[in-house]
Amino acid sequence: MKTPPTDDNCLRVVSIGGGNGLSALLTGLKRYAHPRLPGDAWLDITAVVTVTDDGGSSGRLRREFDVLAPGDIRNCMVALAEDGALLSRLFQYRFDAGRGLKGHSFGNLFLTALTNITGDFPDAVRQSAEVLKIAGRIFPSTAANVSLSAVLGDGRIVRGETRIGRSTQRIGTVRLEPRSARPLPETLDAIANADLITIGPGSLFTSLIPNLLVTGIPKAIRASKAMKACFVNLMSQPGETTDFSAEDHLAALLEHSGLKDGRFGLIDCAVVNTSHISPAVRRRYAAEAAAPVEFDADAIRAMGIEVVEAELLQRERSGKDRRGKVRHDAAAIAAVALSLAERGRARRTGIPARKRKGAQ
Repeated sequence: MKTPPTDDNCLRVVSIGGGNGLSALLTGLKRYAHPRLPGDAWLDITAVVTVTDDGGSSGRLRREFDVLAPGDIRNCMVALAEDGALLSRLFQYRFDAGRGLKGHSFGNLFLTALTNITGDFPDAVRQSAEVLKIAGRIFPSTAANVSLSAVLGDGRIVRGETRIGRSTQRIGTVRLEPRSARPLPETLDAIANADLITIGPGSLFTSLIPNLLVTGIPKAIRASKAMKACFVNLMSQPGETTDFSAEDHLAALLEHSGLKDGRFGLIDCAVVNTSHISPAVRRRYAAEAAAPVEFDADAIRAMGIEVVEAELLQRERSGKDRRGKVRHDAAAIAAVALSLAERGRARRTGIPARKRKGAQ
């Protein structure tokens, strides 16, 4: 795991989130972690990852060993692993039999065992990252053993990330318990020195917002001179964001950070998809109460947020794979992030990106 570089050719990116969305972005960013030619700009990548998962293997380990949720951290490690072959497959290996083992992934067990050995989850993450030789750094959003609760549209309170994600009622607000959870000092340092801070893509209320509920993180993002970008989801999620537009996603992020609009510095731009989603795929998702996330560019700009439009959809595969899920294309979103990091570097340093050594 690299230490933060100091050379002028480095662009510093902090990616905040969790779940499959963050993993896709990190997979794309990884290709820029090492310059291909002398003088090329390269990325220093820091992932800040939610730890509120209470379902599946992560939930069982949290209940049995009182550790932070390892699942999203494990996925980010695999996404950033320089050797994407054997060790990555090992960390993702899931036991399909065995009393007490069935359903657990090896990576989750490894992180839990290392936490018990070191006595510290963030230290276990650091040492695991060394084993995988990841192209960046990964920090849990907090070292506190937090859980998530939500107030639904009908006033009911639901506790636990899994139950919140399965809710059929519109979610009003979510909060961390305990509310006094604080970030790692390294996280705040990375945010302060970033050229680009990304939020998303990922589950709005269970992967993105929990990071912004950690005391000090929204304030640090607002104070940073970085470019701040929200990568808007491609599809809504049944229950969690049914009928949510891009503007609804942005408004929820701002509201949970104690802000009214984008002029307060939490989000500079929203990255939205313009790729066509076929009618067949739309119908399949509609059967599960999900739909493409639509956007109104003028409405987003009225929030004080720039709109960045790009074709971000992973190309549909042929044959049996045509029923695969709608996903962000890792290379496409990473290319957008690189461009925004260049802009952030120019804004932060006052040096136009095109005049920096190694700039394209």
